[in-house]
Amino acid sequence: MRFGRSVMPEGSRRAHRGWGARLLAASAAALAIPTAAAVATPTLAMAAPAFGPVHRTPAGGFEELMVPSSMGPVKVQVQWARNGGNKAIYLLDGLRARDDKNAWSFETNAQQQFENDDVTLVMPVGGQSSWYADWATASNTNGQKYTYKWETFLTKELPDFLAGYGVSRTNNAVVGLSMSGPAALRLAAFHRDQFKHASSFSGPLNWNAPGMREAIRVMMLDSGRFNVDSMAAPWSPAWLRMDPAVFAPQLKNLPMYISSASGLPGAADAPNSAIGVFNTGNAMGIEAISMVTTRLFQQRLNSLGINAVYDYPAAGVHNWKNWEAELWKARPYILNALNS
Repeated sequence: MRFGRSVMPEGSRRAHRGWGARLLAASAAALAIPTAAAVATPTLAMAAPAFGPVHRTPAGGFEELMVPSSMGPVKVQVQWARNGGNKAIYLLDGLRARDDKNAWSFETNAQQQFENDDVTLVMPVGGQSSWYADWATASNTNGQKYTYKWETFLTKELPDFLAGYGVSRTNNAVVGLSMSGPAALRLAAFHRDQFKHASSFSGPLNWNAPGMREAIRVMMLDSGRFNVDSMAAPWSPAWLRMDPAVFAPQLKNLPMYISSASGLPGAADAPNSAIGVFNTGNAMGIEAISMVTTRLFQQRLNSLGINAVYDYPAAGVHNWKNWEAELWKARPYILNALNS
């Protein structure tokens, strides 16, 4: 099972057998304390098209924009607010984010969930293994030719671009799953003027447990051969800044929806093939680790007197159908925070 993705395609089984073993080894090393990692990436290795769309679709319509950034042009899928309102929800992808589409747009019914609401859905494309962070340098293990600057993109370049279409810079929510769960909380914590709500589904919410960094290292090498040390030096201020347990005090008074399932298979998780059994087994372990880290993060927030809405389904593994269900549960809290 891969962080931020649903079941593994049949053709990828052999390529990922080794990853399953490595993940289980890394998880075992880190399980004494919460560990887990999960998901996200931009579309940057493409011929640079003209910046900005030629025209805008009507209110409620779907559009793909090319947004200028320091990383190069980034594709952003947008479903405009039904009645032309200025509120927006940023839906962040997972560790294995693709370069053509944001998985929320095809793995879930997110667009249908909000189609009658006066809120724009913003789905950035790309950012594989990026953690939606501003990296120190380009990854030196895969020949990356640019340095990830995702936090800058999501909090400055993209909102500035969308403001030209009437989307507010200050009345937004951010939602992440797996890898992008802690990223959503971090973006909201450090950019309170932009985000009024944050949701994390199945996110690894403690980064400084023994073995956690190495678990993340293995996952990032498997997902695009990215080097975690290029993101942030070990235990540096930049690394600590990405740990939800460290920046937790900055979440005070922020409306949040935080969830993780038990890791026990539910109705959406029944395998129907040998590879399905393999995938479900991996997804069970990953979700169980995510649940442990989420429970510990809840204890951290409680110790600080910080409230959030929590959901711990009795059944469910690490997959998109379960995150689709969590988005529906979070929806009224998101809309309430945006006054929609």
